[in-house]
Formats: sequence, structure tokens, C-alpha cells
Amino acid sequence: MDKMQGDREKIKVARLSIISNSILIVAKLVIGTVMGSVSIISEAAHSGVDLMAAVIAFVSVKKSGKPADREHPYGHGKIENISGTVEAVLILLAAGWIIYEAVMRFFHPKPLESVGWGVGVMFFSCLVNLAVSSRLFKVGEKTDSVALKADAWHLMTDVYTSAGVMAGLAVIWIAEAVMPGRHFHWIDPLAAIAVALLIIHAAWTLTIQSARDLLDVALPPGEKAAITHIIASRYPDVHGWHKLTTRKSGSFRFIEFHMLVDPKMTVDRSHTITDEIYAMIRERLPNATVNIHVEPCDGSRCDEECLGTCMLPQEERDRSRCR
Repeated sequence: MDKMQGDREKIKVARLSIISNSILIVAKLVIGTVMGSVSIISEAAHSGVDLMAAVIAFVSVKKSGKPADREHPYGHGKIENISGTVEAVLILLAAGWIIYEAVMRFFHPKPLESVGWGVGVMFFSCLVNLAVSSRLFKVGEKTDSVALKADAWHLMTDVYTSAGVMAGLAVIWIAEAVMPGRHFHWIDPLAAIAVALLIIHAAWTLTIQSARDLLDVALPPGEKAAITHIIASRYPDVHGWHKLTTRKSGSFRFIEFHMLVDPKMTVDRSHTITDEIYAMIRERLPNATVNIHVEPCDGSRCDEECLGTCMLPQEERDRSRCR
């Protein structure tokens, strides 16, 4: 998939998330208000946060795809990381509001009406969010979009919380049918608090995933290992490497290292090797910008940093020192 096609698919699926969340907010608000259910109204608030997150994701995937310019020489990829961090903060605010409303309902309980409608709307919410989040995850993984994956986690959290609320309402429905005259309304705010705790956990996970790249954290060990494996595969043309630095900005990766070659190698040959390694890294890690600094190395002046990644056999290094 080329970058332009990937950007179009990201925008399309982000728009789908906006539409689905808008429908669910209306359905939950209407049913929750009619029933007087704090757990369903809290789910409407959760979907409201999901809608805000979907809008933020939609804007961020449009902006992050813009090419680098004079003011932003490293591109606009970190817009997606900012988006994910903002979404996490919104989730925490929603969780606080839900807990407050649930505690108030414990002290001021209200009977629930038409519980069957509540079970129905929560089941509908589970199906819709499961379908949309699966699509978001698929496109997010394919395009390495932080914003889409954050939005997908939002909706998966909504699937779990909707299922929990549905189960709580079903228990109330069945228990009051089996034991008429007894009330189990306390289950409704209890389910709402459980929803809030799950939301807080999701917010923490999203914060870690989104904010880490704002601090220019190195690429994951698996990706760094792939880079060093590609460099090592070019021995004996490449004698070694050092000063490998990596970071990520949205779906864009930035990789820099010093490549050590035979001092007698021509500039043209070293440039060709550099281009080949660049292409191999780009094939393994899409959206990577790779800067390679070529240095001469005959194995005679190795410092501690060089020795850690030197690929020359020990006997060749010993011969070079004796010249």
C-alpha cells in the first residue's frame, strides 16, 4: 500500500467512527433518559468522549499525512501522538463524571423503567463498536497510525463496558421478575462504577502508548534488531557500525547511524551500499527516514564503541594493528 492510498483509508475509517459514535450517543441518551438509568447515561457520556476522540483522530490523520515543510522538517507525524494523549485525558474526565453520578444515585436511588429496552440498546452498541473497532485496528496496524489505534481502543473499551451494563440490567430485569416487590436498582450505579474503572485503565494504557513517542523514545527492540540485522547482512562490504539512534513520530520513523567501511573503498561504491541498506530498511520499516554517515575503518583504531558492533574477524583486526 502506497502512502497516498494509506492516508485515504485512514481518513475513511476515521469518518466511519464519527458516524457510528453519533448514532450510539442518540440511542443511549434517549433510552437512558426514558429508563432513568445512570449506567446507560454514563455509556452515552462514554460514547460522547469516543465521538470527541474520533473527531480528533479524523483531524490528526488528515494533518499527520502532510509532507515535511520548512517549518516542520521532520513532518507532522507527532500530531497523532498528541491526539492519542488528548484522547486519554478525555477518557479520564468521562470516568470521573460517571463515578460522581453513580455515587449520587446510590444515595438517591430511582426505579428503572423499560429495562428490556436498555438491554437491547447495549447489545446494539456492542455489535456496532465491535465492528467499527475491528476495522480501526486493521487499518491502524496496516498504516501504523497511533491515532486510529487509540480510537480503536476507545471503542473496544466501549464494547466491554456496554456488555457490563447490559449484564447488570439483565440481572435487574430477571431478579425483579423472579422476586416481584424487591428492588435491585443498586446494581445500576454499581455497573456504572465498573464502567468507569475500565475506562480509567484504558486511559492509562493510551497515555503510555501515545505519549512515549513525544519524548523521542527509541524504536522497540524488535525494530532495532531488524535494523542491525540488515546492516550486518552487508559484511564484508560493511566492517561495522556505531552511534545508532532511532525515534518515532506518529507512523514515521527516524534512523541514524555511522557505517564503517574499508578506507580504500570508492565514494561511488560506499554510496551504492548506503542506498541499498536504505532501501532494505525502508522495506522492513515503512515510512522510515534513514541517515547514514560513512566512516573509514581498517580495524587498527577501534575504540570501545566500535568494538561492540565490529564485524571484522579478530585476526584481521590484529593484522591491522601490526601494520
